[in-house]
Amino acid sequence: MAMNWETLYTSQRTGDKGPKSANPERARTSFVRDYDRIIFSSSFRRLQNKTQVFPLPGAVFVHNRLTHSLEVASVGRSLGKAVGECIANKYPDTSKEFQEFYRHELPYVIASACLAHDIGNPPFGHSGEEAIRNFFLQLEGKNRKQYESLISENKRKDFELFEGNANAFRILTHSFNEEESSYKLTYTTLASIVKYPCASYEGFNKSSGLIATKKSGFFATEQPTYESIALSLGIPRQSEFHTVYARHPFVFLTEAADDICYRVIDLEDAHRLKIIDLKTFENLFLPFFDEETGYNSRDSVVKKLNQIRDDNQKVQFIRAKWIGLMIQHIRNAFMDAETALLEGTLNQDLLSCIPKKEQELIKAINTFSVAHIYNYRTVIEIELAGYNIIGGLLQAFVEAVMYPEQNRSQKLLQLIPAQFPITRNTHMLYENIQSVVDFISGMTDLYAIDLFRKITGMSIPEIR
Repeated sequence: MAMNWETLYTSQRTGDKGPKSANPERARTSFVRDYDRIIFSSSFRRLQNKTQVFPLPGAVFVHNRLTHSLEVASVGRSLGKAVGECIANKYPDTSKEFQEFYRHELPYVIASACLAHDIGNPPFGHSGEEAIRNFFLQLEGKNRKQYESLISENKRKDFELFEGNANAFRILTHSFNEEESSYKLTYTTLASIVKYPCASYEGFNKSSGLIATKKSGFFATEQPTYESIALSLGIPRQSEFHTVYARHPFVFLTEAADDICYRVIDLEDAHRLKIIDLKTFENLFLPFFDEETGYNSRDSVVKKLNQIRDDNQKVQFIRAKWIGLMIQHIRNAFMDAETALLEGTLNQDLLSCIPKKEQELIKAINTFSVAHIYNYRTVIEIELAGYNIIGGLLQAFVEAVMYPEQNRSQKLLQLIPAQFPITRNTHMLYENIQSVVDFISGMTDLYAIDLFRKITGMSIPEIR
């Protein structure tokens, strides 16, 4: 069953009792409210102290998760505008609501999804995710026995295959000991965030050939919520699986905005930190303009560069021009792939759909970044530190919920905020461990370091 542009958006929110009409207020429409709710949330603010790639700033300011998310949202808004105009123009005989949504509301949907795309990332980025996964995979002895006897194999995958994308969906939809979710986002925005629409136990399966199972998009506790969203928007389930769905087409735009940003800003940060020089940056990005004409031609770009004195300003100019060019390529790739998008059969990201020459240049950026940025010494050092800190916190708090009768456990559990409920019922181990993971994954880098030092006795807290 193919999806339909007319049913892929709705103003219905999580927590609504039934179908809901669009908010008639012009100043703050339903989808603008999604953006506002995310940007004013404490989970979003905490991204300012979560590592993007390089350790959080010393004398030179580099991107953190918050500044990265804001920039991705900016690019996502432009992509939503470009694609929305194309869809509206292609189907002029549609309703006024259809035209209004695609011309004016889609940019806010994609910007909101981009704002929240990293909101589920634990401290220390991908090394934090790996630390959570490996902690549970490497449980031993009586801890392993209790873990396996009280939690089903499918639910254990939520921890052993912990995924920041699935955690983002949980944060945005779960009530966390409150009467209702504090976000209550529209189904449209939520569906635009879920890059891998499948449960943990069917995810991380690259052999399926489906982009949806590359990782996972929701935990067992949030599966019913995603199923309701899919039913409302007409997102089909893959028939050979229990929890795997086709991607919502808007997800491809959210993903593309992220893909565009991190490929250029990580290198921009590397230049600011003097890890790479200006010539290296130019060699990676100026070839994209070789076959362009007018103000996007390489000659025009180089002419403007020669008028700029400061090397950092030159890098910023190239970055801005390149992002603008990539938005055009992604818009064209999205519209060219319209049939596959609606049929749920496009199993590659949009950057893999742009012209072949540009794809090869992207691969060169990827290769260079892995060799010279993501394996840079200080990046590896912060990843290793984060790995040990997350592992140490999990060791303490997971054992506390496994053995709540112990004196040390009782004191540790007092440190967990009330929004993450812990019961003394060991038969609710899955729910208790999930609260521990919610608590730890929501920490900032500095808070995780500080708490780890205190509970291990490496530093003594001041009385206040």
